[in-house]
Amino acid sequence: MKNDLISVSGHLCVDFILTVDEYPPVGESRRVTERKIYFGGGAANIAVGIAGLGGDAELISAVGSDFPGSDYEKHLKKAGVRTTFFQSEKNCSTAFMVNNPAGEQITYFEWGAGEAFARSTPPKRDFVHMATGDAEFNIKIAGKAGFASLDPGQDVKYYTKDQLETLLDKIDMLICNNYEVNIIRNTLSCSEKDILDHVPFAIITAGKSGSTVYIDNRPEHIPAVLVDAKDPTGAGDAYRAGFFTGWKKGLDPVTCAKIGAVTSSFVVEKVGTQTNLPDWDKMMQRYIPVFGRPEV
Repeated sequence: MKNDLISVSGHLCVDFILTVDEYPPVGESRRVTERKIYFGGGAANIAVGIAGLGGDAELISAVGSDFPGSDYEKHLKKAGVRTTFFQSEKNCSTAFMVNNPAGEQITYFEWGAGEAFARSTPPKRDFVHMATGDAEFNIKIAGKAGFASLDPGQDVKYYTKDQLETLLDKIDMLICNNYEVNIIRNTLSCSEKDILDHVPFAIITAGKSGSTVYIDNRPEHIPAVLVDAKDPTGAGDAYRAGFFTGWKKGLDPVTCAKIGAVTSSFVVEKVGTQTNLPDWDKMMQRYIPVFGRPEV
């Protein structure tokens, strides 16, 4: 029997998104013009995005003492996301993101319940995408997986050389943005080509400049779908949700990347990483005028 489950491991967190007129220099303050609280966390964003597109998604994450009975728990159940959780006595992981009018963003991240990853035994799954999370946990879950995809996210700066080398040996796919691949390159003292040569399949995203899919080390550029963007937060997670949903439908990698680009275009139209995720039909209504009808 075909197993269509996409397991996503990594953070679930609460997002505090602040908007300011400008970033202050050290020692000064600026007014916050808007403050909102949203459901977030890279892994949770991806899992909810997959479920919204009609995929079968599981979230493997750590939650805090404030999670049981919370609105977030109810939200995941309503979205149809399967869950495997490790419990912590701390609060759920929390992200504090500060946006300015130029579309720039500064993020502070409270690890919180993420501490539970280090002492938890990961489950064995057929298909696992590792989003931001604990490096040692990722090494363990990748070693058990039938297929493992890695997106270290901004946590990559905390990975050691040995951890990165071990993970790159275990994964089938690497997805990261151009900033993160530079951190990997510097940590390993190697070139981007060395990284791409080492992994079977890779995608490098570059925001408004689109993304590049590397198949057998041959690049295929996918343009971003440009819309009236309100907030960039969660665009990369939506891209991954679209990509993997297409992948499980048996579509080719380039088409999957285009689906990712279209899915991410919805998220940036509203503030919040899970506020404006599309279903499959809504995504295709935007996909076809931009890329044409895909061969399913």
